[in-house]
Amino acid sequence: MTETRSTETRAQRLDALLAASPVIPVITVPELAHAVPLARALVAGGITTLEITLRTPVARDAAKAIMDEVPEAVVGLGTVLNPADLETAHAIGARFALSPGATPELLRAAAASDMVFMPGIATPSDLMQVLAAGFTVAKFFPAVPAGGMAALKALGGPFPQARFCPTGGIGEADAKAWLALPNVAAVGGSWLAPEAEIRAGQFSAITERARRTLAALQ
Repeated sequence: MTETRSTETRAQRLDALLAASPVIPVITVPELAHAVPLARALVAGGITTLEITLRTPVARDAAKAIMDEVPEAVVGLGTVLNPADLETAHAIGARFALSPGATPELLRAAAASDMVFMPGIATPSDLMQVLAAGFTVAKFFPAVPAGGMAALKALGGPFPQARFCPTGGIGEADAKAWLALPNVAAVGGSWLAPEAEIRAGQFSAITERARRTLAALQ
């Protein structure tokens, strides 16, 4: 009974997060000093849910710094590849975690935890494993190379209970079209915070892009 309550609570928290966050920036932080100004730039542009990918040595500390100094931000960890990465998300107090894929070990660890978690899928077989583990919302990655909008439309037939956050190859110009699909809960992408602009400290450009992206969704 406890596990069922935990699963329901986790699902409800994920639903609330996605309802408030139609666009989730996929962020690679090159240096720790970039983390807080970048988060502030995105929040100023109206985007408060941030996926910090575990792709750089400073990622964990960057996520923690944002949580400590930018309270408006809802911070999650991305590129969670194994149970140890999931434990890192727990340890720093991340609000959610995402993976580009889903191994049996990772799915078991995520199902046993109370962390809001979005596993990754690219094929029907991937999705069947994810659904069997109790997860009905998945990251569709890499979205465009894996078949794009046509693939998600096709998945909606045999898997009407599944919803997706497509990520990979999506940009400012087509985010609205992806979000119009009935089984898309949110979209993710690195276009909101390009690494070149982060490194150059061009945070005003990031704020403007965030505002423009959200305005285009209206």
